[in-house]
Amino acid sequence: MDVGELTNESADPVLTKSQITARRFQLFAVLVVVVIIDQITKEIALATLADGPIAGPFGSSLRLIFNRGSAFSLGEGLGPVFGVLAILVTISLYWIVKSVQRRSVVFALGLVGGGAIGNVVDRAFRDGSDSFLGGAVIDFLEIGTWWPVFNLADVAIVVGGAFVALTSSRD
Repeated sequence: MDVGELTNESADPVLTKSQITARRFQLFAVLVVVVIIDQITKEIALATLADGPIAGPFGSSLRLIFNRGSAFSLGEGLGPVFGVLAILVTISLYWIVKSVQRRSVVFALGLVGGGAIGNVVDRAFRDGSDSFLGGAVIDFLEIGTWWPVFNLADVAIVVGGAFVALTSSRD
C-alpha cells in the first residue's frame, strides 16, 4: 500500500499547517479515547473474570487470558519486540497523518494507534512487567473456541486497519 493511496495526493492540494495540526489533534484524540476505553474494559475484565469465564450467546464468552505473545498468542516471549514495533508504528502515524486528506482515514489511523498503545500499556504495566515491556496483554473477548481470545485494542486495530485498506483500495 502506497502512502499516496491513503493521502489522495493527486486529487487534493497540500494541507495547510493548521489542517495538519487539526489532523494530528484528531489522531491524538481518537488514540487517547481508544486507550482509555481499552484500559477501563481490561480493568473490568480483571475484576469480574478472575473467578472464571462468563458464558455469552452463540458460544461466545468473556474469559480472562494473559497473552505474552502477539495476535493469536503467537510469538510467546516476544512481547518487548511487539511493544517496540507498536510504538514505532504509532510514532510514524504522527508523520503520515500530515498528508492524509480524509478525516475518516485519520480517525481510522487513530484507532490503529490507540489499539497499539493500549496493548503497549499492558506490556509496560501489567503482570510480568518487571522487565522491559514484558507484561502480559489482557484478553477477554471470546467468540468461540475456533477464534483466539482478544480485547478492544485488538478490535480497534483490525477495524482501523480494515477501513484504511478498504479506503485505499477504493481510491
